[in-house]
Amino acid sequence: MSEKAGLLKYMQKEPTPKKEPPQEKTEEIETEVDEEVSGDEEEEVEVKFEGLPYFCPENYGPGLVLSVEYDGKNNLAFTRLYDPKTKKLFCWYDNTNHHPYCYSDLDCEKLKQNKKLISHEGLLNFEEVEKYDLLSDKTVKMTKIVAKDPLAIGGKSNSIREILPKAWEAKIRYHDNFIFDRNIIPGLFYRIEKGNIIKTPTEIPASIKKEMETALGETTKFKDVFDEFLPLFLTPVPDIKRAAVDIEVYSPIRDRIPDSSTAENQVICVSLVSSENKNTILLLKRDDVEAGEWPKGLPPEVKIEYFNSEPQMLKRVFEAMSEYPIIVTFNGDNFDLRYLYNRALKLGIKKEEIPIILTNEFAYMTTSIHIDLYRFFHNRSIQVYAFSDRYKEETLDAISKALLNVGKLTLNKSIHELSLLDLAYYCWWDSQVTLKLTQFDDSLVIKLIILLMRISRLSAEDLTRQGVSSWIKNLFYYEHRIRNYLIPLPEEINRIKGIGETKAIIKDKKFRGAIVVEPEAGVHFNVAVLDFASLYPSIIKEYNLSYETVRCPHPECRKNIVPETNHWVCTKRNGITSIIIGFLRDIRVKWFKPKSKDRTLKEEERKWNSIVERALKVYLNASYGVFGAEHFPFYCLPVAESTAAIGRYAIQRAIDKAKSLGMKIIYGDTDSVFIKNPSPQSIEELRNWSKKELQIDLELDKEYRYVALSDRKKNYLGVFKDGSVDIKGLTGKKRNTPQFAQESFLKMVETLSRVQSQEDFDKAKKEIQEIARTCYNKIKNKEFSLEEFAFHIQINKPLNSYVKTTPQHVKAARQLTKNGKELKPGDIISFVKVRGRDGVRPVELASKEEIDTEKYQEYLKSTFEQVLDALGVDFQKIIGVTRLDMWV
Repeated sequence: MSEKAGLLKYMQKEPTPKKEPPQEKTEEIETEVDEEVSGDEEEEVEVKFEGLPYFCPENYGPGLVLSVEYDGKNNLAFTRLYDPKTKKLFCWYDNTNHHPYCYSDLDCEKLKQNKKLISHEGLLNFEEVEKYDLLSDKTVKMTKIVAKDPLAIGGKSNSIREILPKAWEAKIRYHDNFIFDRNIIPGLFYRIEKGNIIKTPTEIPASIKKEMETALGETTKFKDVFDEFLPLFLTPVPDIKRAAVDIEVYSPIRDRIPDSSTAENQVICVSLVSSENKNTILLLKRDDVEAGEWPKGLPPEVKIEYFNSEPQMLKRVFEAMSEYPIIVTFNGDNFDLRYLYNRALKLGIKKEEIPIILTNEFAYMTTSIHIDLYRFFHNRSIQVYAFSDRYKEETLDAISKALLNVGKLTLNKSIHELSLLDLAYYCWWDSQVTLKLTQFDDSLVIKLIILLMRISRLSAEDLTRQGVSSWIKNLFYYEHRIRNYLIPLPEEINRIKGIGETKAIIKDKKFRGAIVVEPEAGVHFNVAVLDFASLYPSIIKEYNLSYETVRCPHPECRKNIVPETNHWVCTKRNGITSIIIGFLRDIRVKWFKPKSKDRTLKEEERKWNSIVERALKVYLNASYGVFGAEHFPFYCLPVAESTAAIGRYAIQRAIDKAKSLGMKIIYGDTDSVFIKNPSPQSIEELRNWSKKELQIDLELDKEYRYVALSDRKKNYLGVFKDGSVDIKGLTGKKRNTPQFAQESFLKMVETLSRVQSQEDFDKAKKEIQEIARTCYNKIKNKEFSLEEFAFHIQINKPLNSYVKTTPQHVKAARQLTKNGKELKPGDIISFVKVRGRDGVRPVELASKEEIDTEKYQEYLKSTFEQVLDALGVDFQKIIGVTRLDMWV
């Protein structure tokens, strides 16, 4: 591998004793490490498909692979594919004699001496194989231990992996193993020929391929992955027939959510809204409930089916759902499908008549692919990087309002008090909103899911239920397997590489994070923000960082030192992380991002490029975080340290260079610098320098008319030249801020957005003074309603799991449960601050008389001060009180 010029300038030297870190303030890098890796260790589901309407042809296709799963009855992997012509699923069962397996570093003779292993009923045979071990950079001999079924390898107390001293690749789920070994990529097209599954090639024009190669410019390093990934990005996604399902359950107590595990109450309504404009509502007649009038908002073409028998209605529900290749729900894993399954059993419907399979966390369907949108939108990486943090809560109401500009219907009655037709309308509304979440912006969500499936090599149901760390893990498992690399044990990486060299500034962190240049508090006009494009992915690519290349086994590489550490980087081979992350970074930045804005392309092409760019953004922005997270199977502390160290080095070098060019730096954070009143020539010179010296693109990210910086890090307000406002980290913008504070804050922001010059601030300050004083007095006099005083915070886990500390919203939630309300993760708790022991009260139980005005006055003060500090304005003075007056 040829070393980069910029790398040589500071990395190829003799190891030197570590110096004390520079004295600038530092903070740990903010990473979106998604802890939701649920499903990784879950036992395989025994899915029985006999007698169900699946077409398993000898010759057919092509079809889009939606899932690869395991049939526990037949002990076979199977694939479900979607036929765009018939709009139905068809199936292919493995005919390649594939079996579950793991690896041992013991030879066959030693393994045969292990009586527990030899006598294990699930053992099939041993095979001696050769794998390439990246940690030692050499070929190693391993024994492949082949088993009859996945649970023989792992998932039970007496499984093979529990018997062996060490077992490699024993915790990879069987259907994922099958995907890797048979190279069946979910989201691509395959056809069945003479009973065999064969990939359908994607036709890519030679001119497009050549243009992309030219844009990348590093065809040698990326040759293999370029050819591998190109079909993933350029294969069109068909429109997939689907239906959204929502159910309503009788509940005599308002706001009490029925328990889906016991399913004691009747299912009184089910709505199915399809992508083909077919609307079906199934209603259970009740003697004490009138039909009512047809609601104005309910389309006349909606078909309503009435039932006198709940079991008959549920059987019809299952029949109707089975017509669709994809069933979409919102929280169907926890509620809708789980309730239908348990209720059907309770009513005496046979298990084999119910097309639903439950695990501890999830609900699958035997006749369809089930996508739970709650799981997908709950993914923090999707929320932030795919949808730019447009929704602040993971509820159907909040997400649909943010993305569709419509929300749930508001009821002034309990569900059981509605007329049959009003109930039908309410149920239908939820399902049609759920469906629209998969249809808006040219089916963005479905296309995004398919693209992420392709990159992750994950089935639709796995992709939408797992966190981003699982997506990246799965991709790297696949990349190891197709190269015949031994997938390392996390403990082996830690044993060989687990040494830290830098000291964390923040408690409980493992290593030093990013540089933060202290903000120069005040108002600054004509500010440019220069940003390192995908800084950490760029560092991983340019400086060859990977678990096997940092602290590699080659003595000759030890001169290639990472600054501020004693780590070295391999100069003999390209790291797998560097190749994969580097390629994804380059193809996004150099091709899909510019093409998404290319007005010479058709709108359809621009949209597709934008979707690919978003999918890659999700991956890349999470990539550094997961490689620095201990739960990630490829976690390597020296890699995380090296990435952060080079990041600090790059930003400091850029700041020094900017100063040498006469630029004034007023703030710097992680991967960006704020420059006051720079000339276009100096910006261009700095960008060219960064590309040449650091091999990292420095982009002009933002241009502000002015920026108001507080002395708090990551808190500022910037006004663009068009008057739009950019707010970072300020309390008034945050989703949990009470309505009264949000509205007052936004009035202040609107006032500041009109400021064009320093002179305008005198007028603006007077307006802001009046806004703050009015709000302050309304708090003092308790003129705001309880809803305006309320904080709204989501419960993220069961209430009984809050043990060590009890957040305020949990205290309020527990008060609600004592009053008979059932709550679950995902519920939003609305509460106000009150006088008394707990200090909070849920809105439903509160009165304005007990509002703690002092706490709200202090909250208002902290909200305004973050901006007012930058303006040189004293909050106490503008509200016309002294500090003592506040508490009188």
